[in-house]
Amino acid sequence: MTDMFSLSGKTALITGASGYLGSVMAEGMAKAGATVYLNGRNNENISAMVSKLVEKGLDVKSAVFDVTKRDEIEFFFDGFESEYLDIVVNNAYAGAAGTVETISAEDYLLSYDVAMIATHNLVQIALPYLRSAQKKNGDASVITIASMYGVVSPDLRIYASKEGANPPMYGAAKAALIQWTKYAACEFAEEGIRFNCISPGAFPSEGVQEANKPLVSKIINKIPMARVGVPKDIVGPLIFLASSSSSYVTATNLMVDGGWTAW
Repeated sequence: MTDMFSLSGKTALITGASGYLGSVMAEGMAKAGATVYLNGRNNENISAMVSKLVEKGLDVKSAVFDVTKRDEIEFFFDGFESEYLDIVVNNAYAGAAGTVETISAEDYLLSYDVAMIATHNLVQIALPYLRSAQKKNGDASVITIASMYGVVSPDLRIYASKEGANPPMYGAAKAALIQWTKYAACEFAEEGIRFNCISPGAFPSEGVQEANKPLVSKIINKIPMARVGVPKDIVGPLIFLASSSSSYVTATNLMVDGGWTAW
């Protein structure tokens, strides 16, 4: 049974690898046996994470580049050490808080650039390596990290102010990412390259939970499972979609939200 979810012999790249969820997902894939390239813009953060995971005996490597800059993605792959890339996890995101009334047009552009355009560029450039992996191992998997807010709207009544609310450009960018994933899944299905989404929520960081207990309490009241998600909750779904156990799964959006979107 364990072998069904093994990533042994596979190579993965995860963007936003040093973040709250990204770091745990990266470690989870490495523990499942993959060689994992950790992407981020900050060389110091990525280097520290690589050192930490190597000390644990995991096979991880640095992949420092800005996902919003196509030339940096191309430069990375020009020097890529492997002929194969079995798994791509598009996890990077950047953006501010606010509402339709408070945010600017530039806020939309930044969110869309990091979530959508960067994902397109990365996958387009990585395609030869994904195709090589599929031919070698019979499977290649691209996983985009969307959000429950790409499916439903935030409840603005739970926020203390408009300036601190989950913003419209976040959900709009994630909704676009879900649709793009379905489109790509259909485009590359005959080649055996699978595209799926994971839509998490709610996963407030430990810092947010400590600093804003009233908000977190309101969030919990909206979740059927009566708790927020913790990073390890997303590792199992990720390993499933990355492994050959999901070889007939493509174009799906897997909700990891404690039931939030069910009521």
